[in-house]
Amino acid sequence: MSGSAGADRHITIFSDTGRLYQVEYAFKAITAANITSVGVRGKTCAVVLSQKKVPDKLIDPSSVSYVFKISPSVGCVITGSIADARASVTRARSEAAEFKYKNGYEMPCDVLAKRLANINQVYTQRANMRPLGVANTLISVDSEYGPQLYKCDPAGYYVGYKATASGPKQQEALNHLEKKLKNKDCAEGSWEDVVELGISTLSTVLSVDFKKGELEVGIVGAPRAGEKEGSDPGFRALTEEEIDERLQAIAEKD
Repeated sequence: MSGSAGADRHITIFSDTGRLYQVEYAFKAITAANITSVGVRGKTCAVVLSQKKVPDKLIDPSSVSYVFKISPSVGCVITGSIADARASVTRARSEAAEFKYKNGYEMPCDVLAKRLANINQVYTQRANMRPLGVANTLISVDSEYGPQLYKCDPAGYYVGYKATASGPKQQEALNHLEKKLKNKDCAEGSWEDVVELGISTLSTVLSVDFKKGELEVGIVGAPRAGEKEGSDPGFRALTEEEIDERLQAIAEKD
């Protein structure tokens, strides 16, 4: 009897529609966080944006972030449970560091996305593992293929995008981006234009006029102040002052 009871713990339970309950819960955790994020690919850059909500006035805002640097060339925005997000980032950084140690060059964005998706898929097979309740949107500028934008979900699915979104307003954001990028391979214009497209998308679908402290923006392919275009293809987060400049530019256009 004890042997059969132990075996029962490793039986995978499916829902009536054939989906895994644990995976369903993981997808619900992404929307339950009530944070919407957007990723947009431009001609020379790629951008990820996320709302920044501080749940308590006593919390230090600088300690709350959904935008992370994985390696010098790869960054991401993670939507969902912040605890799961940090665990996912730790694993991604470990995978990227191990890849560079073995191969001598930075792990490409698409290879990292595939690796994270494979790990997520294994989590759906084991009874002693819980799929993480997060969606990872990765960006980088590849030396061969240019700007890259990939997203992977708790089920282990990953794919490249021109633009994408995650969170409770995902579908509304996708509809907005489809209209803006119709018949285009990527967002056109400078990196400032790509950032402004991402901000206006979030602002439109959420019906919010953002302030500089209410947004997080991560970008690859954008030069720092005083540098030439293309001089710094690495990932960095925009400062509040840079975000404020883009918000003012959007306001002037309106």
